[in-house]
Amino acid sequence: MKIEGNCREVCEATEFMAMVTAGDDGPHLVGNWGDYMRALGIEENRILLPVGRYHRTERNLAKNARMQLLVASKKVQGTRSPGQGYVIEGTARIVNSGEPFDKVKVKFPWARGAMVIDVAEVRAQL
Repeated sequence: MKIEGNCREVCEATEFMAMVTAGDDGPHLVGNWGDYMRALGIEENRILLPVGRYHRTERNLAKNARMQLLVASKKVQGTRSPGQGYVIEGTARIVNSGEPFDKVKVKFPWARGAMVIDVAEVRAQL
């Protein structure tokens, strides 16, 4: 799956994204800013984000790399009304060396790592 068309428009407009991982104690929800995603460039099948804390998310991903993201914006026309959202599913990992990490550190010197999300599925919401 690719982030293209209406989904790309939503990613370009979203202010905030919610991310869910699964752990031994159930789902874990964290967020990140849309402008962080845009600052690093939105690829067709990969999203890169700076990692500050995310310690529980990192533990969850070490056991189960699956992740879901929810992005939404009222600025993008939906199928029935103003506003559109997407669930983006894939696998994620946090790295602290290599090209993704170097790219993150240039824009976000405070980051301790880079979250690399490989997109597997995109579904419209709203």
